[in-house]
Amino acid sequence: MRYVWATGTHQGRIRERNEDSVFPETSGAGDGPFLAGVADGMGGHVAGNIASALALTMATEEPADAGIDVADRVLAANQAIRDRVSDEPNLAGMGTTMTLGLFSEDGSATIGHVGDSRCYLLRDGNLERVTSDHTVVAELVELGHISDEDAEFHPQRHLLTRSLGLGPVKVDTEWLDLEAGDRLLFCSDGLTSMLNDREIKAILDSGSDLEATVWMLIEAANAAGGIDNITVAIVDAGP
Repeated sequence: MRYVWATGTHQGRIRERNEDSVFPETSGAGDGPFLAGVADGMGGHVAGNIASALALTMATEEPADAGIDVADRVLAANQAIRDRVSDEPNLAGMGTTMTLGLFSEDGSATIGHVGDSRCYLLRDGNLERVTSDHTVVAELVELGHISDEDAEFHPQRHLLTRSLGLGPVKVDTEWLDLEAGDRLLFCSDGLTSMLNDREIKAILDSGSDLEATVWMLIEAANAAGGIDNITVAIVDAGP
């Protein structure tokens, strides 16, 4: 299967630095296999930018055709952060989310996920959230204690229950059988905290070219407040 991708990241309007990372850092195209994803360094913690960059570097260090599954790549990223903190105790407390896709030549994709960055699938005009947030609020929604609408404004909506770098971690994995015309979005919560799924879908499905769509999403998040770093990777699947 043929893939085309584009990525972008922005500091946002409030943060003093960008603690997000994205892979690849440039747009491209190919038949696969290849890797794409985002990592969001934990805001308010020590060296979140170091954690996110280190995690994505380790997860993508081996080529996509090396036979390493996506969960093991995310686990290697987790261990790399822990090892770095062991060597440099002043970095203790740094962590990151990660949502990483491994795209195969046969049109299948495996998503590895920890935290509240997200992967979405746009297919035939329908937007589906592929990943589940690892947050206190997401757990409350799943238990039926609060509604999706209440979750959007809950004061603990960004409190993570799972992240990389702070100890042993479980990696969620999702397998997708892609179809020609599918579009996948990987994004940090700097996007989803500013735009709801309906607004994201409207931009993803606008018919704009890939690079323009990436920056339309980022600009819309900034226009809505830009309270966090905003990172986007979009992958289109073709025949």
